[in-house]
Amino acid sequence: MQFKAILGQEAVKAHLIRSVEAGRVSHAQLFTGNEGVGALPLAIAYAQYLNCPHRHQGDSCGVCPSCYQIEQLAHPDLHFVVPVNTPKGKSSGEKPLSSRFMPQWREIVTRTGGYFSEQQWYEAIEIDNKQGNISTFEADEIIRDLSFKAFESEYKIVLIWLPERMNVQAANKLLKIIEEPWEKTLFLMVSESPDKLLPTIVSRTQSVNVPGIETEVMIDYLRRQGVSEADAPKMARLSRGSLLEAQRLVASLQTNEHQASFDYFVQLMRLSYENRHMELLEWAETVASLGREEQKNLMVNSIRLIRDSYMMTAGVSEISFLFGKEYDFCKRFAPYVNNSNVERLVSEMELVIRQIGQNGNPKIIFPHFALTISKLIGPLKP
Repeated sequence: MQFKAILGQEAVKAHLIRSVEAGRVSHAQLFTGNEGVGALPLAIAYAQYLNCPHRHQGDSCGVCPSCYQIEQLAHPDLHFVVPVNTPKGKSSGEKPLSSRFMPQWREIVTRTGGYFSEQQWYEAIEIDNKQGNISTFEADEIIRDLSFKAFESEYKIVLIWLPERMNVQAANKLLKIIEEPWEKTLFLMVSESPDKLLPTIVSRTQSVNVPGIETEVMIDYLRRQGVSEADAPKMARLSRGSLLEAQRLVASLQTNEHQASFDYFVQLMRLSYENRHMELLEWAETVASLGREEQKNLMVNSIRLIRDSYMMTAGVSEISFLFGKEYDFCKRFAPYVNNSNVERLVSEMELVIRQIGQNGNPKIIFPHFALTISKLIGPLKP
Protein backbone atom coordinates (compact mmCIF):
# COMPACT_ATOMS: atom_id res chain seq x y z
CA MET A 1 0.00 0.00 0.00
CA GLN A 2 1.42 3.35 -1.04
CA PHE A 3 0.82 6.70 0.64
CA LYS A 4 -0.81 8.02 -2.53
CA ALA A 5 -3.62 5.45 -2.15
CA ILE A 6 -4.69 6.97 1.19
CA LEU A 7 -7.39 9.62 1.23
CA GLY A 8 -6.08 12.95 2.53
CA GLN A 9 -3.85 13.01 5.65
CA GLU A 10 -1.07 14.84 3.81
CA ALA A 11 0.37 16.31 7.02
CA VAL A 12 0.67 12.87 8.65
CA LYS A 13 2.24 11.40 5.52
CA ALA A 14 4.79 14.23 5.40
CA HIS A 15 5.66 13.70 9.07
CA LEU A 16 6.24 9.96 8.58
CA ILE A 17 8.36 10.52 5.47
CA ARG A 18 10.49 13.18 7.21
CA SER A 19 11.14 10.88 10.17
CA VAL A 20 12.47 8.15 7.87
CA GLU A 21 14.60 10.50 5.80
CA ALA A 22 16.06 12.00 8.98
CA GLY A 23 16.81 8.56 10.40
CA ARG A 24 14.48 9.10 13.36
CA VAL A 25 12.53 5.84 13.26
CA SER A 26 11.19 5.02 16.70
CA HIS A 27 11.11 1.31 17.54
CA ALA A 28 7.54 1.59 18.91
CA GLN A 29 4.93 3.90 17.40
CA LEU A 30 1.29 4.34 18.31
CA PHE A 31 -1.02 5.46 15.48
CA THR A 32 -4.21 6.80 17.07
CA GLY A 33 -7.34 7.86 15.25
CA ASN A 34 -11.08 7.36 15.18
CA GLU A 35 -12.73 4.68 13.09
CA GLY A 36 -12.50 5.41 9.38
CA VAL A 37 -9.85 8.16 9.37
CA GLY A 38 -7.13 5.97 7.85
CA ALA A 39 -4.78 5.07 10.70
CA LEU A 40 -4.45 1.43 9.59
CA PRO A 41 -3.69 2.13 5.91
CA LEU A 42 -1.21 4.80 7.00
CA ALA A 43 0.62 2.29 9.19
CA ILE A 44 0.74 -0.28 6.37
CA ALA A 45 1.96 2.33 3.87
CA TYR A 46 4.60 3.43 6.38
CA ALA A 47 5.81 -0.16 6.78
CA GLN A 48 6.03 -0.47 3.00
CA TYR A 49 7.92 2.81 2.73
CA LEU A 50 10.40 1.76 5.42
CA ASN A 51 11.31 -1.50 3.68
CA CYS A 52 11.28 -0.23 0.08
CA PRO A 53 14.86 -0.03 -1.29
CA HIS A 54 13.79 2.30 -4.12
CA ARG A 55 11.56 4.85 -2.39
CA HIS A 56 11.35 8.19 -4.16
CA GLN A 57 9.20 11.30 -4.41
CA GLY A 58 7.76 10.75 -0.96
CA ASP A 59 6.49 7.22 -1.50
CA SER A 60 7.52 3.60 -1.88
CA CYS A 61 8.17 2.47 -5.46
CA GLY A 62 5.26 0.02 -5.47
CA VAL A 63 6.95 -2.43 -7.86
CA CYS A 64 9.93 -3.96 -6.07
CA PRO A 65 9.60 -7.43 -4.47
CA SER A 66 9.27 -5.91 -0.98
CA CYS A 67 6.48 -3.55 -2.06
CA TYR A 68 4.71 -6.31 -3.95
CA GLN A 69 4.75 -8.64 -0.94
CA ILE A 70 3.47 -5.94 1.41
CA GLU A 71 0.76 -5.00 -1.11
CA GLN A 72 -0.30 -8.66 -0.90
CA LEU A 73 0.02 -8.53 2.93
CA ALA A 74 2.33 -11.51 2.69
CA HIS A 75 5.78 -10.13 3.49
CA PRO A 76 7.78 -12.50 5.74
CA ASP A 77 9.13 -9.58 7.79
CA LEU A 78 5.75 -7.90 8.36
CA HIS A 79 3.65 -9.62 11.03
CA PHE A 80 0.04 -8.67 11.69
CA VAL A 81 -1.60 -9.08 15.10
CA VAL A 82 -5.36 -8.52 15.27
CA PRO A 83 -8.16 -9.26 17.74
CA VAL A 84 -9.67 -12.70 17.07
CA ASN A 85 -11.77 -15.36 18.73
CA THR A 86 -13.09 -18.84 18.01
CA PRO A 87 -15.51 -18.73 15.04
CA LYS A 88 -18.92 -20.32 15.07
CA GLY A 89 -18.81 -24.10 14.64
CA LYS A 90 -15.13 -24.38 15.58
CA SER A 91 -13.69 -26.14 18.59
CA SER A 92 -13.12 -23.77 21.49
CA GLY A 93 -10.01 -25.82 22.30
CA GLU A 94 -8.17 -24.32 19.33
CA LYS A 95 -5.95 -21.35 20.13
CA PRO A 96 -7.40 -18.36 18.22
CA LEU A 97 -4.22 -16.82 16.76
CA SER A 98 -4.02 -14.04 14.19
CA SER A 99 -2.03 -16.22 11.78
CA ARG A 100 -5.05 -18.49 11.32
CA PHE A 101 -7.15 -15.58 10.08
CA MET A 102 -4.70 -14.07 7.58
CA PRO A 103 -6.75 -15.06 4.48
CA GLN A 104 -9.72 -13.09 5.86
CA TRP A 105 -7.40 -10.24 6.89
CA ARG A 106 -5.89 -9.98 3.42
CA GLU A 107 -9.33 -10.05 1.83
CA ILE A 108 -10.89 -7.30 3.96
CA VAL A 109 -7.85 -4.98 3.83
CA THR A 110 -7.58 -5.41 0.05
CA ARG A 111 -11.31 -4.96 -0.55
CA THR A 112 -11.69 -1.87 1.66
CA GLY A 113 -8.26 -0.30 1.32
CA GLY A 114 -7.87 -0.67 5.09
CA TYR A 115 -11.00 1.33 5.95
CA PHE A 116 -13.24 -0.99 7.94
CA SER A 117 -14.71 -1.20 11.43
CA GLU A 118 -13.97 -3.61 14.22
CA GLN A 119 -17.47 -5.06 13.82
CA GLN A 120 -16.93 -5.63 10.09
CA TRP A 121 -13.78 -7.58 10.96
CA TYR A 122 -15.66 -9.74 13.44
CA GLU A 123 -18.30 -10.46 10.82
CA ALA A 124 -15.57 -11.43 8.33
CA ILE A 125 -14.19 -14.03 10.74
CA GLU A 126 -17.68 -15.06 11.89
CA ILE A 127 -17.41 -14.02 15.53
CA ASP A 128 -19.93 -11.15 15.31
CA ASN A 129 -21.55 -12.29 18.58
CA LYS A 130 -18.24 -12.43 20.45
CA GLN A 131 -15.59 -9.93 21.49
CA GLY A 132 -12.24 -10.31 19.78
CA ASN A 133 -9.09 -10.21 21.87
CA ILE A 134 -5.31 -10.46 21.67
CA SER A 135 -4.30 -13.24 24.03
CA THR A 136 -1.19 -14.33 25.86
CA PHE A 137 -0.76 -17.06 23.22
CA GLU A 138 -0.53 -14.29 20.64
CA ALA A 139 2.17 -12.51 22.65
CA ASP A 140 4.14 -15.76 22.76
CA GLU A 141 3.86 -16.04 18.96
CA ILE A 142 5.12 -12.48 18.52
CA ILE A 143 8.15 -13.19 20.70
CA ARG A 144 8.85 -16.38 18.75
CA ASP A 145 8.55 -14.66 15.35
CA LEU A 146 10.81 -11.80 16.37
CA SER A 147 13.51 -14.14 17.66
CA PHE A 148 14.43 -14.98 14.03
CA LYS A 149 16.51 -12.73 11.81
CA ALA A 150 14.84 -10.65 9.12
CA PHE A 151 14.34 -12.68 5.96
CA GLU A 152 14.63 -10.03 3.27
CA SER A 153 14.20 -6.48 4.57
CA GLU A 154 15.98 -3.99 6.77
CA TYR A 155 13.25 -4.02 9.42
CA LYS A 156 11.17 -6.69 11.09
CA ILE A 157 7.81 -5.08 11.77
CA VAL A 158 4.93 -6.12 13.99
CA LEU A 159 1.73 -4.24 13.21
CA ILE A 160 -0.85 -4.58 15.99
CA TRP A 161 -4.35 -3.45 15.06
CA LEU A 162 -6.49 -2.44 18.07
CA PRO A 163 -3.90 -3.16 20.79
CA GLU A 164 -6.55 -2.11 23.34
CA ARG A 165 -7.96 -5.63 22.85
CA MET A 166 -4.88 -7.17 24.49
CA ASN A 167 -5.48 -8.76 27.85
CA VAL A 168 -3.26 -7.57 30.69
CA GLN A 169 -0.99 -10.64 30.62
CA ALA A 170 -0.32 -10.24 26.88
CA ALA A 171 0.30 -6.51 27.28
CA ASN A 172 2.84 -7.12 30.06
CA LYS A 173 4.71 -9.68 27.95
CA LEU A 174 4.94 -7.29 25.02
CA LEU A 175 6.00 -4.47 27.32
CA LYS A 176 9.26 -6.28 28.03
CA ILE A 177 10.08 -6.48 24.31
CA ILE A 178 9.07 -2.88 23.70
CA GLU A 179 11.39 -1.77 26.51
CA GLU A 180 14.33 -3.79 25.15
CA PRO A 181 13.66 -4.49 21.45
CA TRP A 182 15.86 -6.45 19.12
CA GLU A 183 17.83 -4.37 16.64
CA LYS A 184 15.87 -3.26 13.56
CA THR A 185 12.61 -4.44 15.10
CA LEU A 186 9.62 -2.11 14.98
CA PHE A 187 6.22 -2.14 16.64
CA LEU A 188 3.46 -0.22 14.88
CA MET A 189 0.26 -0.10 16.92
CA VAL A 190 -3.01 1.21 15.50
CA SER A 191 -5.50 2.18 18.18
CA GLU A 192 -8.96 3.76 18.27
CA SER A 193 -9.04 3.86 22.09
CA PRO A 194 -5.51 4.50 23.41
CA ASP A 195 -6.95 5.33 26.84
CA LYS A 196 -7.66 1.58 27.25
CA LEU A 197 -4.00 0.65 26.80
CA LEU A 198 -1.63 0.14 29.70
CA PRO A 199 -0.09 3.53 30.51
CA THR A 200 3.33 1.86 30.59
CA ILE A 201 2.93 0.84 26.94
CA VAL A 202 1.68 4.26 25.83
CA SER A 203 4.60 5.97 27.59
CA ARG A 204 7.09 3.86 25.63
CA THR A 205 5.69 4.63 22.20
CA GLN A 206 6.01 7.58 19.89
CA SER A 207 2.56 8.98 19.17
CA VAL A 208 1.31 9.48 15.62
CA ASN A 209 -2.02 11.28 15.84
CA VAL A 210 -4.28 10.70 12.83
CA PRO A 211 -7.03 13.35 12.71
CA GLY A 212 -10.24 13.26 10.75
CA ILE A 213 -9.97 13.44 6.96
CA GLU A 214 -9.96 17.04 5.77
CA THR A 215 -13.40 18.43 4.83
CA GLU A 216 -12.38 19.54 1.34
CA VAL A 217 -10.88 16.12 0.63
CA MET A 218 -14.09 14.47 1.80
CA ILE A 219 -16.25 16.77 -0.32
CA ASP A 220 -14.19 15.86 -3.38
CA TYR A 221 -14.51 12.15 -2.55
CA LEU A 222 -18.29 12.41 -2.15
CA ARG A 223 -18.69 14.24 -5.44
CA ARG A 224 -16.75 11.44 -7.14
CA GLN A 225 -19.25 9.01 -5.60
CA GLY A 226 -22.08 10.83 -7.36
CA VAL A 227 -23.28 13.01 -4.47
CA SER A 228 -24.70 16.33 -5.67
CA GLU A 229 -22.83 19.61 -5.41
CA ALA A 230 -25.36 20.83 -2.83
CA ASP A 231 -25.35 17.73 -0.61
CA ALA A 232 -21.63 16.89 -0.67
CA PRO A 233 -20.56 19.63 1.80
CA LYS A 234 -23.36 18.69 4.23
CA MET A 235 -22.52 15.00 4.06
CA ALA A 236 -18.82 15.78 4.49
CA ARG A 237 -19.60 17.61 7.73
CA LEU A 238 -21.87 14.76 8.85
CA SER A 239 -19.09 12.23 8.29
CA ARG A 240 -16.87 14.12 10.80
CA GLY A 241 -13.70 13.08 9.02
CA SER A 242 -14.53 9.35 8.81
CA LEU A 243 -14.48 7.69 5.38
CA LEU A 244 -16.56 4.84 6.82
CA GLU A 245 -19.26 7.26 7.93
CA ALA A 246 -19.17 8.98 4.54
CA GLN A 247 -19.60 5.61 2.84
CA ARG A 248 -22.51 4.79 5.14
CA LEU A 249 -24.18 8.08 4.24
CA VAL A 250 -23.74 7.43 0.52
CA ALA A 251 -25.12 3.91 0.94
CA SER A 252 -28.06 5.19 2.98
CA LEU A 253 -29.02 7.53 0.14
CA GLN A 254 -28.97 4.62 -2.28
CA THR A 255 -30.77 2.08 -0.06
CA ASN A 256 -33.06 4.40 1.93
CA GLU A 257 -31.39 3.12 5.13
CA HIS A 258 -30.96 6.69 6.37
CA GLN A 259 -34.72 7.23 6.05
CA ALA A 260 -35.35 4.12 8.16
CA SER A 261 -32.98 5.39 10.86
CA PHE A 262 -34.72 8.79 10.85
CA ASP A 263 -38.14 7.12 11.11
CA TYR A 264 -37.01 5.12 14.15
CA PHE A 265 -35.78 8.32 15.81
CA VAL A 266 -39.04 10.18 15.14
CA GLN A 267 -41.08 7.28 16.48
CA LEU A 268 -38.98 7.07 19.64
CA MET A 269 -39.32 10.77 20.39
CA ARG A 270 -43.07 10.90 19.75
CA LEU A 271 -43.78 7.84 21.88
CA SER A 272 -41.51 9.21 24.62
CA TYR A 273 -43.29 12.56 24.71
CA GLU A 274 -46.67 10.84 24.93
CA ASN A 275 -45.46 8.34 27.59
CA ARG A 276 -46.76 5.39 25.58
CA HIS A 277 -44.67 2.82 27.40
CA MET A 278 -46.11 -0.36 25.89
CA GLU A 279 -45.48 0.97 22.39
CA LEU A 280 -41.99 2.05 23.44
CA LEU A 281 -41.29 -1.56 24.42
CA GLU A 282 -42.54 -2.66 21.00
CA TRP A 283 -40.18 -0.10 19.45
CA ALA A 284 -37.32 -1.52 21.53
CA GLU A 285 -38.14 -5.06 20.44
CA THR A 286 -38.08 -4.02 16.77
CA VAL A 287 -34.75 -2.19 17.09
CA ALA A 288 -33.26 -5.11 19.06
CA SER A 289 -33.89 -7.35 16.04
CA LEU A 290 -31.73 -5.16 13.75
CA GLY A 291 -28.09 -5.96 13.02
CA ARG A 292 -25.47 -4.45 15.31
CA GLU A 293 -24.19 -2.07 12.64
CA GLU A 294 -27.75 -0.84 12.03
CA GLN A 295 -28.22 -0.32 15.76
CA LYS A 296 -24.98 1.63 16.03
CA ASN A 297 -25.87 3.74 13.00
CA LEU A 298 -29.27 4.49 14.54
CA MET A 299 -27.60 5.78 17.71
CA VAL A 300 -25.01 7.79 15.78
CA ASN A 301 -27.75 9.43 13.70
CA SER A 302 -29.85 10.02 16.81
CA ILE A 303 -26.97 11.83 18.51
CA ARG A 304 -26.60 14.00 15.43
CA LEU A 305 -30.32 14.85 15.38
CA ILE A 306 -30.31 15.65 19.11
CA ARG A 307 -27.25 17.84 18.66
CA ASP A 308 -28.74 19.76 15.74
CA SER A 309 -32.09 20.16 17.48
CA TYR A 310 -30.23 21.72 20.39
CA MET A 311 -28.46 24.07 17.96
CA MET A 312 -31.90 25.27 16.88
CA THR A 313 -33.00 25.73 20.49
CA ALA A 314 -29.82 27.74 21.12
CA GLY A 315 -30.56 29.97 18.14
CA VAL A 316 -27.63 28.86 15.99
CA SER A 317 -29.45 26.73 13.42
CA GLU A 318 -27.10 28.00 10.71
CA ILE A 319 -24.41 25.59 11.97
CA SER A 320 -26.71 22.56 12.03
CA PHE A 321 -26.35 19.81 9.43
CA LEU A 322 -30.06 19.33 8.72
CA PHE A 323 -31.97 19.44 5.46
CA GLY A 324 -35.22 18.07 4.02
CA LYS A 325 -37.50 16.05 6.32
CA GLU A 326 -34.94 16.09 9.11
CA TYR A 327 -34.97 19.87 9.19
CA ASP A 328 -38.79 20.03 9.19
CA PHE A 329 -39.11 17.58 12.10
CA CYS A 330 -36.28 18.95 14.23
CA LYS A 331 -37.55 22.50 13.84
CA ARG A 332 -40.74 21.39 15.64
CA PHE A 333 -38.91 19.04 18.02
CA ALA A 334 -36.13 21.48 19.01
CA PRO A 335 -37.92 23.01 22.05
CA TYR A 336 -37.85 19.60 23.75
CA VAL A 337 -34.05 19.47 23.64
CA ASN A 338 -32.52 22.03 25.98
CA ASN A 339 -30.01 22.54 28.77
CA SER A 340 -31.95 20.32 31.14
CA ASN A 341 -31.67 17.12 29.10
CA VAL A 342 -29.32 17.41 26.11
CA GLU A 343 -26.23 16.03 27.85
CA ARG A 344 -28.14 13.12 29.37
CA LEU A 345 -29.80 12.26 26.04
CA VAL A 346 -26.46 12.13 24.24
CA SER A 347 -24.88 10.21 27.14
CA GLU A 348 -27.58 7.52 27.00
CA MET A 349 -27.08 7.09 23.26
CA GLU A 350 -23.29 6.89 23.58
CA LEU A 351 -23.77 4.28 26.31
CA VAL A 352 -25.84 2.14 23.94
CA ILE A 353 -23.10 2.36 21.28
CA ARG A 354 -20.53 1.15 23.83
CA GLN A 355 -22.80 -1.64 25.04
CA ILE A 356 -23.44 -2.86 21.50
CA GLY A 357 -19.71 -2.76 20.80
CA GLN A 358 -19.16 -4.90 23.89
CA ASN A 359 -21.67 -7.47 22.62
CA GLY A 360 -24.36 -6.57 25.15
CA ASN A 361 -27.78 -8.18 24.76
CA PRO A 362 -29.92 -5.77 22.66
CA LYS A 363 -33.12 -7.25 24.11
CA ILE A 364 -32.00 -5.86 27.46
CA ILE A 365 -30.26 -2.71 26.23
CA PHE A 366 -33.05 -1.17 24.15
CA PRO A 367 -36.04 -1.51 26.51
CA HIS A 368 -34.03 0.20 29.24
CA PHE A 369 -32.85 2.83 26.77
CA ALA A 370 -36.35 3.57 25.43
CA LEU A 371 -37.86 3.98 28.90
CA THR A 372 -34.96 6.21 29.98
CA ILE A 373 -35.48 8.47 26.95
CA SER A 374 -39.18 8.65 27.80
CA LYS A 375 -38.33 9.99 31.26
CA LEU A 376 -36.09 12.65 29.73
CA ILE A 377 -38.52 13.78 27.02
CA GLY A 378 -41.99 13.05 28.38
CA PRO A 379 -42.25 15.56 31.24
CA LEU A 380 -40.91 18.47 29.22
CA LYS A 381 -43.07 21.31 27.96
CA PRO A 382 -41.64 23.79 25.46
